[in-house]
Amino acid sequence: MALKATSFTSTLHPSLCSVSSLFLFTLISILSVSLFFLFTTANQSKSISSQSLISQTTPQASIKVYVADLPRSLNYGLLDTYWSLQSDSRLGSEADREIRRTQMGKPLKFPPYPENPLIKQYSAEYWIMGDLMTPEKLRYGSFAKRVFDVNEADVVFVPFFATISAEIQLGVGKGVFRKKEGNEDYERQRQVMEFVRGTEAWKRSGGRDHVFVLTDPVAMWHVKAEIAPAILLVVDFGGWYKLDSKASNNSLSEMIQHTQVSLLKDVIVPYTHLLPRLHLSENQIRQTLLYFKGAKHRHRGGLVREKLWDLLVNEQGVIMEEGFPNATGREQSIKGMRTSEFCLHPAGDTPTSCRLFDAIQSLCIPVIVSDNIELPFEGMVDYSEFSVFVAVRDSLLPNWLVSHLRSFSKGQRDRFRQNMARVQPIFQYDNGHPAGIGPIPPDGAVNHIWKKVHQKLPMIKEAIIREKRKPPGASVPLRCLCT
Repeated sequence: MALKATSFTSTLHPSLCSVSSLFLFTLISILSVSLFFLFTTANQSKSISSQSLISQTTPQASIKVYVADLPRSLNYGLLDTYWSLQSDSRLGSEADREIRRTQMGKPLKFPPYPENPLIKQYSAEYWIMGDLMTPEKLRYGSFAKRVFDVNEADVVFVPFFATISAEIQLGVGKGVFRKKEGNEDYERQRQVMEFVRGTEAWKRSGGRDHVFVLTDPVAMWHVKAEIAPAILLVVDFGGWYKLDSKASNNSLSEMIQHTQVSLLKDVIVPYTHLLPRLHLSENQIRQTLLYFKGAKHRHRGGLVREKLWDLLVNEQGVIMEEGFPNATGREQSIKGMRTSEFCLHPAGDTPTSCRLFDAIQSLCIPVIVSDNIELPFEGMVDYSEFSVFVAVRDSLLPNWLVSHLRSFSKGQRDRFRQNMARVQPIFQYDNGHPAGIGPIPPDGAVNHIWKKVHQKLPMIKEAIIREKRKPPGASVPLRCLCT
C-alpha cells in the first residue's frame, strides 16, 4: 500500500505542480495590478490634495500693477514729516507722542504709520503700498503682480499717502484746509495731479485705469473732480455725492456730482480696525444685549444717531456710552464689545465707520442702521450671514429695535458669530511685518481689494475704448446713476 501510495503520488505530481504554478502566477499578477492601481490612485489623491492646498494659498489669477514714479516726499516722506511735528494737540495723539519720544531717533526708510486712531483707521494706503514695495521673492501670497513696464500693466497705482497729507495739514493749519492759499496739502494734491496727468499712461486712458486710495473722507478734497474718472478706493460714497452746505456756502458749483462715483469702477474698502481680534474659542458669555460707544451728535445722515440714543439710553440691557478714541476709550470699547450680543452701527458723518470692523473683530453681531451704506467686498462676503440690517424708519419706532433683537434665539446668535469668525481675516490689513514689507496673508484685506479691482477691469477697459472713438468735440453727458 505504501508503494502504491508513493506510486500514486508520483503519478499525480506533475499535474498538481502545474495547477499550483498557474494559481500562484495568477495570484501574483492580480496583486501586482492591484498594487499598481493603489499606488497610482494614492499619488493622484496626493496630487489633487496638494493642488487643492496650493489653490488656497497661491492666487490662480493676478492683476498686473504698475506703481507710478512719484517722489518719496509724497508717500513715505510724508510720514517723516508727520513724525517730525513737535506738537499735535488733537484727540488721540497721545500714542504718537510716545512713539516720537521713544522710537523716532533716527531716519527710517519705511517709517511707521501713526497710532492715533483718528488717522490709523484710514491706513489702507500704507498696507497696500507695503505689499507693492515688498521684494518679489517674498510676494508669493499677493494677488497683485507688480510690473515695471507701464505697457504691461492692467492698472497704475498712484502712491500718494493722501490721508497723511490731509492730516498733517489739519494738524498744523486746520483753518486753511478748505482754502488753496497757504495750504500745503493742496499744493501736494496739485503736484500729484500735474505728475500723473503729464504721463502717457494717463493721456491714453484719461486716468480711468489709475488707482487712488482715498479712505479719509477729506483726502484729495480739492481735486476730487479731476480724479473722479479713476478707480477710487474709498470707505464709502458718503463724502462724494452729498452736499456739505457748510463747506460750500450752499454753492452748487462746489457739489461733487453723484455720477462721479460708482460701484461699476470704484471699490469700497474696509476701515483699519482698531480693536484686537477675538477668536471664537475665546468667546465668553455676553451679558449685555446691545452696545454702542461713540459721539452722540453727528451731521448729515448721522442725525439718526441722536434720535436712537434718546430712544435706547434707558432701555434695560442696552449700554450707550459717549466715548473718544483714546487709550481709556479703547479699553472700554474692548470690554463693551466683547461682553455684548449686538453692537449698534448707526450712520455718522458718513454711512459707515470703523466701529463696524471693530465689532466684527470682537465677534459682536453688528446692527446696521444706515439705509445708504455700501460695504466692502460684497459679492465675496454676505453680510446678512452675520449682521442684522434695520431700516432707519423701523429703528426709530418706540421699543421696536430692542424687541427685534430679543427675538433672535441663542442658536441664531451662535451661527452669526461662527460666520463672523470665518470672515474676520478678510478685514485684516496688518501682515505682521514692519511697514507691511513682507508676505501678506492670501485671505487678507489687501488681496481682496485687488481682487475687487480685477473684477472691474472689463468695464474699465470698455470705457477707455469707448472714449477713444468719440469724435473731437463730442460731448456725452454723464448718465450713470448706478450704486
